[in-house]
Amino acid sequence: MAAENILVIQTSFIGDAVLTLPMLEKLKELYPKSKLSVLTIPSTEIIFANSPFVDELIIYDKRGKDKGLIKLFKLGKVLRDKKYTKLFSPHRSLRTAIIVLLSQVFESTGFNNSSLLYAYKNIVEYNLNEHEVIRNFRLIDYPVEGDNWKVLPKLNIPQKSKTLIANFIKESISSEYICVAPGSVWETKKYLEKYYIEIIKYIVSIGLKVVLIGSEKEFAACERIKKEFTTNVLNTAGKFSILETIEIFKNSKMVICNDSAPTHFAMAANSNVITLFCSTVPKFGFYPYSTKSSYLSVDDLACKPCGIHGYGKCPKNNYECAEKLYPNIVIDEIKKILERTVQ
Repeated sequence: MAAENILVIQTSFIGDAVLTLPMLEKLKELYPKSKLSVLTIPSTEIIFANSPFVDELIIYDKRGKDKGLIKLFKLGKVLRDKKYTKLFSPHRSLRTAIIVLLSQVFESTGFNNSSLLYAYKNIVEYNLNEHEVIRNFRLIDYPVEGDNWKVLPKLNIPQKSKTLIANFIKESISSEYICVAPGSVWETKKYLEKYYIEIIKYIVSIGLKVVLIGSEKEFAACERIKKEFTTNVLNTAGKFSILETIEIFKNSKMVICNDSAPTHFAMAANSNVITLFCSTVPKFGFYPYSTKSSYLSVDDLACKPCGIHGYGKCPKNNYECAEKLYPNIVIDEIKKILERTVQ
């Protein structure tokens, strides 16, 4: 097979970036002699920079220094000069379609719900009811058979990060622990803080510590939860990088989080994980899929799902999708996982 010069465009959220990693792995399998480049944004650079399958990164700061038409056309020239032979775009925005046109890659492939479909030579159906990993495999024409799509995202964790987390666990935790990530970019994806507090009370009562995980923006929310406890709960929001967070997950008993990026970090860590779906639903295709994972969702609500991503506030002003996912339901799932890990 001839060597290919392949470009993948993924400039979406961190979780989407992590779910692109299995596709990159299979691209290398389909085209073993290829050079694989990824066009991405600063916030997800760390993901692709530590993929064992990526040969080159092109960073496009679309909301910062590269914002505007002039910079967009300059990017197009950079891509044309690299003479890519194949282009795949999981990202479906108008800006991405313009980049595809400017790149002048003949063999370009995108989804049928992408903007400016004529920008792509090859169009692949985006099936909303399939998992994102499957959709991405179909984009590159990788055969999906049974559970062969359940490829965990692979990342190289630097030794420096491993050492940092090992020391943190030894010095600050020094016992078995569960990670809880209560944040999300979208308000209606966030499970209720009062419920997280009840769940953490149970975890602490059985002799486990809790490490609260999140970005710097989520520090305040994590701190509100932490203040309900005198001991055994640590707030690390904003303290660790994505790779360091994944390393914390690897060493935890389990991860409890919303339908958000930590779910996908847990896949990369191959950790036990419980994902809590509030305004969104698992069938959108972003649920955890490892043998160590599970998810909970109250789906018998006429208003659910209210949107693909979520909203700044509940459109119905009752937030039943979270209110009815009672803490005891989550605690029962925690018990099942702990029993399973003991056996």
